[in-house]
Order: sequence, then C-alpha cells, then structure tokens
Amino acid sequence: MMLTNRRRFLAASGACLAAGLLPISAARAQDAASKAGLLLPGRRDDGGFMQAGFAGFESATREMKAQTVIIDGVRPQKDELVAALRQIAAQGPSVIAAHGGQCNEAARIVAAEQPQIQFLVIQGGVEGPNLTSYEVLQEQSAWLAGAAAALMTKTGVVGHISGIRVPPGLKGRAAYAAGVAHAKPGVKLLTTFCGEQDDAALAAKVTVAQADAGADIIFTMLNAGRTGAIAACREKKIKQIGNVRDWVPVAPDVFIASAIADVSVAMSDGVTAALSGRLVPGQHVRLGVANGSAVRLAMAPDVPEAVRGVILAYTADIASGKIVVPTSYEGPEFSL
Repeated sequence: MMLTNRRRFLAASGACLAAGLLPISAARAQDAASKAGLLLPGRRDDGGFMQAGFAGFESATREMKAQTVIIDGVRPQKDELVAALRQIAAQGPSVIAAHGGQCNEAARIVAAEQPQIQFLVIQGGVEGPNLTSYEVLQEQSAWLAGAAAALMTKTGVVGHISGIRVPPGLKGRAAYAAGVAHAKPGVKLLTTFCGEQDDAALAAKVTVAQADAGADIIFTMLNAGRTGAIAACREKKIKQIGNVRDWVPVAPDVFIASAIADVSVAMSDGVTAALSGRLVPGQHVRLGVANGSAVRLAMAPDVPEAVRGVILAYTADIASGKIVVPTSYEGPEFSL
C-alpha cells in the first residue's frame, strides 16, 4: 500500500498541480476553518507509529466535525515531504499536522510559505510563528523497557532493533541502553538500526541474528516490519518488548511488555487545540510518564511482582526528575 500510494503521488503530483487537481483523499468543504490536513511519511495502517498518528487525527477531526485532507505513503525524503505539504496546503485547511520528526525541515519550509495555516509536527522539534511541535517522550518508556529487559533476561544479553535513524528512534535507543545499564550494569546490549521500518523480512533476519548472538529479549521500534520480528521471536523462542502501543494482547506468547508512547494522544490534543483556536503557536509541548495515558510501560500479566514494583518505582523517579533519561548513545552497534 505504501509503495502504491507513493508511486501515485510521485507520478501525479506535477500534472495535477498544473491542472489544479490533487491526488489526495479529501472531503471538500466551504468553510476552510473546519478543514484539517494530515501528512504521514508511511502507511496509515502500519500497525505502529503512523497508524497511531492517523487514529489520533481521525478522533480529533471527528470530534471537531472537521473535513480532512490526507496524504500517506510518502517517503521520508525532504523534497517529497515538502511537495506533499504544499499539496495539502493548496486545499485550504486551517491546520496541517505532519507526523514524525522526519517532517521537521519540510514543515519549517512550508509553514514559512503559508503563514495563514497553523502547522503541527508530532514528535517534532521545530517551532515558529505558525509552527508548533508536540512530542510524546517515548524515550521515558524506552528507558523503562531497558530496565525491564535487564531485570528479566536469563542469558544476560538483550537486543534493540529499529529502522531509520530519526531523532525519536535515536533517543529511544539511548534511553533503552541507559535503562539496561541502570537496572543491571552487567547485561550486554545488542543494538541495530536496520534501515527500514516496514520490511518484515529484514526485521526477521536481524532478530534471528541477535537471538543467535544470545539475546533472549529484544526491544523493537518498528512499524510494519514488526510482523517479521514477531515471527522470528517465535522461531527462536525468545521474547519481545514492543513500542508505541500495547502489543501484549496482540501476541501474548511473544511480548512481555510494551513501551507505550501513544502519539495518538499528542496528535489528538494538537489538532483539537488548533481547530478550536486554543493553540498557542510556537510552543514545544511535551508529554511524559507524568501523563500515564500517553507514556508508560505496559507489562504482561506474568511479569513477576518484584519486577513490577521496581518499574513502578523507576517510573516515579523519572516523573520527579530523580532519574534523568539520556538522549544520546555512544556505545557499540551490532552488525549482521
């Protein structure tokens, strides 16, 4: 689906712009103030980060009775993101939400061109007169995931797999590594950025390689590629910690926990505030473990009570500032 959407977008964008017709799923409205745009540099049904953002956008626009202009399946390349944002802006929405830190620069460019539109970047790090970032601090739940993995590993080796090296993924890896080291300093960490969020075969290959190197618990920060990691965990009889949403009910035989970073909360909050006129432009809004609906570690029912108690204490320490979660990692990486 992602490839099909991208091909349609790339092939049609130039001609459609010239003709005044746009290849976007849009419900056209007379009132521009009741229209919101969304850019997803990935699939809206990826089962992970993109789908969570799409769900938050749908919830907010449904509640606010706003018409929508949506483009998904765009590659996370600046030129393509800029072109997609310009297409959405041409439809006259009052707010455009770009999902993911990979949209930072594209949003900065198009926001400067369209001062009458309020731009949001979810998981972003940019601000401006009509540009606001909302960030769910997924590194806080990733830190808790690292602590849980270290406390529950039986081999003394844990893994981490992510796709592309965007700021949220890099922060999450750094936090996970810190959580491992804090909870049990002797545990070895294997960490890999495989280069693709949605490639199930590649995710399975990396999972098997880390399992063969001794990892018995792997923290995955993937989107559609997670299905491959789940299958490989079953094959190797090891456990996984998910991210963004709660994966324990989805595959209870594989997942022992999930580092919840519910970006749907940030998306919904931001879009609702913008459409209602309550948004203060130029802010950087952050949601962490102090907001348990957005950020927390969800644990499987069979996680030992002793581990649960330690994780709850760590959560309180992060919320209070007693534990400061790092966002950079200088350690070794695992290669195939």
